Amino acid sequence: MILIDAVLKRLPSAGLDELSPEDVELLLGNARLLRSAVETRQAKTLLRGKRLALLCEREDSADALLFRGAAAELGADVSHIRPHLSELSRPEELRQTARILGRLYDGIECQGLLPALCDAVGREAGVPVYDGLASNRHATAQLAALLGADEPPERLREIVLQTVLLSTLA
Repeated sequence: MILIDAVLKRLPSAGLDELSPEDVELLLGNARLLRSAVETRQAKTLLRGKRLALLCEREDSADALLFRGAAAELGADVSHIRPHLSELSRPEELRQTARILGRLYDGIECQGLLPALCDAVGREAGVPVYDGLASNRHATAQLAALLGADEPPERLREIVLQTVLLSTLA
């Protein structure tokens, strides 16, 4: 993968407007490379040994299942954690929780948390923290739509999620 971390840091949770056409093409190029690796079954071990936390209320939601499937296909272990954080959480409680999660996991996907809470977890955890990466409102869904129509939309979204995970965790 030739993805640049700076591109991923600018990957917005709402849309592609903040990315340049070159950044979008770079992300799509990496997704195409990954699709080829997945088709030849070379991807199963790319994230072996990586542990991911999935912070969300329901582990059977479509977004949770999509994230879990994308990570597992690359060999990562995903743990579901019900968040007990809210905008009313004490700052110290939030810091401690984020730091513990950062020690236990290589990456954290937040689904259904307020953006301010995800940002706070991201500042303290010391590992990549994703804000609704698997949501159909995230820029990854728009990128998937640009990949083409030769596969089902959910599969294309899974490939883009895997591209982001590989680029930030491998």
